Amino acid sequence: MQAERAGPIWGAAWGKFSPIFGHHHLGHHCADVAAVFQLLLSRRPYRLKAEAALGRILNPTEIGCLTALAFLHDIGKLAPGFQAKIWPRKGHLATIGHLEAGWLWAEAPSGDGPGASWHHVLAAWPELEQWFSMILSHHGRPTSHPGSGRVAATFPTVASYDWQMEHRRIGAAFEAWFPDLDKARPPPAEPAFVHFICGLLTLADWIASDNRAFPYEPRLRDDYWQTALLRAETRIAEIGLAADILTLSGPPGWELISKDHPRPRPAQLAIGGLTTGERLVLLEAETGAGKTEAALWRFAALLAAGEVEALYFAVPTRAAARQLQRRVNAALALMFKPVPEALLAIPGQVVAGEAKGRRLPDFSVLWDDGKARPSRWAAEHSARYLAAPIAIGTVDQVALGGLQVKYAHLRGTALSRALLVIDEVHASDPYMSEVQRRMARDHLALGGHVLLMSATLGASARCRWFGTGIAALPEEAARPYPAVWTAAGIEPVEREARADKAVEMRAHLGWTGADAADLALAAARRGARALVIRNTVGRAQETFAAVQAEAPELLLQIRGIPTLHHSRFAAEDRALLDSAVEGALGAKGSLGGRVVIGTQTLEQSLDIDADLLITDLCPMDVLLQRIGRLHRHKRARPAGFEMARAVVLCPPGGLDPLVQRADNGLGAYAAGPSLSGVYVDVPGLAATLDQITGQPVWHIPEMNRVLVEAATHPEALARIAEARGWQAYHQRLHGKTLAEMGAADLVILDRQAPLISFPDDEKIRTRLGEEGAMLALPDGTPGAFGLPVRNLTLPAHWSKGLTGEETVELLSTAPLRIGVGGKMFGYDTAGLTILATEP
Repeated sequence: MQAERAGPIWGAAWGKFSPIFGHHHLGHHCADVAAVFQLLLSRRPYRLKAEAALGRILNPTEIGCLTALAFLHDIGKLAPGFQAKIWPRKGHLATIGHLEAGWLWAEAPSGDGPGASWHHVLAAWPELEQWFSMILSHHGRPTSHPGSGRVAATFPTVASYDWQMEHRRIGAAFEAWFPDLDKARPPPAEPAFVHFICGLLTLADWIASDNRAFPYEPRLRDDYWQTALLRAETRIAEIGLAADILTLSGPPGWELISKDHPRPRPAQLAIGGLTTGERLVLLEAETGAGKTEAALWRFAALLAAGEVEALYFAVPTRAAARQLQRRVNAALALMFKPVPEALLAIPGQVVAGEAKGRRLPDFSVLWDDGKARPSRWAAEHSARYLAAPIAIGTVDQVALGGLQVKYAHLRGTALSRALLVIDEVHASDPYMSEVQRRMARDHLALGGHVLLMSATLGASARCRWFGTGIAALPEEAARPYPAVWTAAGIEPVEREARADKAVEMRAHLGWTGADAADLALAAARRGARALVIRNTVGRAQETFAAVQAEAPELLLQIRGIPTLHHSRFAAEDRALLDSAVEGALGAKGSLGGRVVIGTQTLEQSLDIDADLLITDLCPMDVLLQRIGRLHRHKRARPAGFEMARAVVLCPPGGLDPLVQRADNGLGAYAAGPSLSGVYVDVPGLAATLDQITGQPVWHIPEMNRVLVEAATHPEALARIAEARGWQAYHQRLHGKTLAEMGAADLVILDRQAPLISFPDDEKIRTRLGEEGAMLALPDGTPGAFGLPVRNLTLPAHWSKGLTGEETVELLSTAPLRIGVGGKMFGYDTAGLTILATEP
């Protein structure tokens, strides 16, 4: 239906306005939102989740009451001060926001005649203030009552707009569309239920505010409710929010997941054999064990059982998300008919399946395949990612649903119908881990499902996830590995014979760029594929410069240009880097010596296979993740590298200095305001180094459990701290962990408490630490490899004094030099660098 192209009807209340399409009557917009809300709440899966939050079954009358409340979400727009926002002449009338006016509407005189009674009926409902707090939070943030005494100023008499007449007209429609409300009552305003409904209403408002699906009609129609229901039914189905929107192409067996491997591997078989009643599951299996396919099998089983309707796959980094999205998108062609598109949940990128979108000034999206599919609706804004049937993104999107930030309720409610998979779970970040655990707890409380996956998770972290006590070190070190954990305990997983890998471990005293470059070049000249992972971008760039000066032909290349892989590249260039790394070190990569240098961005999700790993010292779980890049595939190895080899770069002065001053991402300032390194657990680093020097050959995955517990178990760390005189540092480290968990507790959204106003979003992060400014580059700015890039994100310590809103001056393009806020930055094949700062 074509939207009615009409100018504003100044005497009528508008709910939506467009300079192109005129306005949509307020009563119609309220009906659109209420219709979407009612359909979502009345059907699986959201009804079941709402009932889990309430603790009992909802009856149709209560759903009707909640739908009536949803209708009132924009009632404040009746106020002349809001309507005047589009008037050509406002006179002396002060404008007002519709949320504030909505609170005051409850105190306004309702007038006489038809439609007057609806105001009084609602006023008699119990707990109305709690419900009004919910319906007026539909823009993503809870609102509080602005205070009384300003009703007359908010609803004055205006000659050109009779708000009371409009109130009666909308009220008459309301009474007709929602009869018998005087005999009904909404359900109790239980906090968890109110939080859930808040998110559902926000979702409904967003869906119903799209004039592509709800064309504007400026004149109020008595029969519009049926129109709204029909439009809502169509829109919910086409954007992927109807029940049973995903259809498996067959029974949820292994043959549905993989056609290349006729038989599942042990870890996959263990997950495929779980009952659908297990809601929290942890899979511990070595890198390369097929955990992604295991997760997809679990999703298929839960989907077939009606336990879930969607999938969100969360990974630690954007690079990992991009890589995984391509893999999952390819797998969906086998699993479903019709085939859905996997959405990439990375802010700033609009990707659904293989299609990429570009946002236009009118908030629409132009897709590069020319298809404007409604099913891509969730991809068009980051707040909607979790409403997608299938999405792959970072753990940050999950965390944003558990923090007191805008759209947290929308994210949490949208996620409730999904299997949440969190990949590469580890214990390195207490703040982030606590936020994830609390969000997962709320998800499970709604009857949701969570699958955690890790190469090896230490007992301390595992026990926090499951809410159990930790056993003594010998007992924890003796646990089976690989394994599946559920609420019932541990289930051993058969170890693959072909997965056993002997790794020659060696500690190297010295961790300069030259140290790493010499080791890598010596191996590459013998035909080995050497992977160099440094803890910091600075050391990676230093290593890159040293190799480039001596043998640039051995380096990773893009379009014939030597380069390296780290986080300080533009998103467009990072995609090129991911592909280049897989081309150089992937299963189908050509043989021959080469050197690939990078940071932590290389340790996860990329399917790469090296003969030699050169890595900075790091925590044991991270080190095992990096070792997983060695001998990943069966292929010929150069002479001398038949056994996987790892060289761990260590500080030449030992670890004692690290408890006083951070270096190369390790340790911290003992007397400073914070523990500032990337990896600050020096006792844990010492325990890792002890295992390297004490056991020159590691058998992976046979030794994984013992290695991780030796370097993470509280008993082991306490002994090391005492033996080396680091007790004070160890205590401070423990205090830091408690402080970070406490910091998380202060900003986590407590869904067991009543709605409260949120603090400033700018002070709340999904990960502790400052965020850098994102600079918008002039159109056509060439990136590191000659292709246009749009943005560059600065590290936090380079961003002081910058907001990201500043105009960027393009100083030169070959090489690229930009100026902003008195600072100058360079960007080339080594990534982003800071060149100068004005005094």
